Amino acid sequence: MGGTAVVVGGGIGGLATALGLRRIGWEVTVLERAAAPADAGAGISLHANGLRALDALGVGAAVRAAARPQYNGGTRTPAGGRLARMDGAALARELGTPIVGIPRAALHQVLRAALPPKCLRVGVRVASVDDSAPDRIAVPVGEEVLAVDLVVAADGVGSRLRGQAFPGHPGPVYSGSTVLRAITGRPVGLSSDFELTWGPGAEFGHIAFADGRAEWHAVLNSPPGVRHADPLGVLRRRFGAWHDPIPALLEATAPEAVLHHDIHELVTPLPSFVSGRIAFLGDAAHAMTPHLGQGACQALEDAATLAAALAAAPSVSAALARYDAERRPRAQSVARAARQAGRMGQQLSHPVAVALRNTALRLAPSRATVRAVLRHADWTAPSLG
Repeated sequence: MGGTAVVVGGGIGGLATALGLRRIGWEVTVLERAAAPADAGAGISLHANGLRALDALGVGAAVRAAARPQYNGGTRTPAGGRLARMDGAALARELGTPIVGIPRAALHQVLRAALPPKCLRVGVRVASVDDSAPDRIAVPVGEEVLAVDLVVAADGVGSRLRGQAFPGHPGPVYSGSTVLRAITGRPVGLSSDFELTWGPGAEFGHIAFADGRAEWHAVLNSPPGVRHADPLGVLRRRFGAWHDPIPALLEATAPEAVLHHDIHELVTPLPSFVSGRIAFLGDAAHAMTPHLGQGACQALEDAATLAAALAAAPSVSAALARYDAERRPRAQSVARAARQAGRMGQQLSHPVAVALRNTALRLAPSRATVRAVLRHADWTAPSLG
């Protein structure tokens, strides 16, 4: 079953969806509101489920070539004490691939390179669509109207199309955490591929990249909307006494490279990932906190699953029903688990609670960390032919 589609949003989920739809013979136009390709962001870890989705979409090898495997690391206290160790080799044995770290810009570039240039249109804002016709959906684009078989809403946590389709839904809410992050301007000597450090109400983590640079992030309990004239200076004061290489990562970062975003999530689950001929995907469908590193991986699962459903089903409506049935329970379960992980990890601030958690982590067998990752990363991608 071939067809025509508009994908609203040119981020990871939107580009991946375009790849999947083109792979099954659909004509696709991606509409991105930014005036230039959306390469903003720092770095990302991709677990086995995300990589398997990328394999199904035909770009897994290219992504791995641009990424760095994560074989060693774990979780520490601000003084450097070990709380948990991540055995990346054990994960690779279990799942057939290690977790990998890659700059978001590099991932975007790989996804775009696999699409024809005419597929992506930038500087286009889509505020609403007309789904009054039973078998077509109209997308106003300036003076033009695109009439297609399917619209995929991959327009992020603040999705306007979600608000149109589900006007009674409360939308995203502030999670209680804000994140500052950047990529270092030069290589940094690191003894681990990936690391998290938990202090009261704060987390500092890094991901090493193939070129020697690193992404770092600082997640903090904070009221929403707080911004700093000198964010890097604030972080140096907050984390300057934490263990190496945290001070070195901050020192290797240019002030203008620091990004600051409040973390919003869909606490109230959507009643469906589908409305008529609109399919919701990624943050538009299930925005979650970053505490499991699964946000982008779930969007990639969405993309591969939607394409597979459209390839196999006799009609668009049947395919969308299958997509919703397969994706909504899993993605919403992962979102709940990410919220709980944040409450027991970065967001925990009471000294007694922090001490109890740290003791429990130290006493847990190393296999427990592997099992925790497997719980969400062990997903089988559909075949797209």
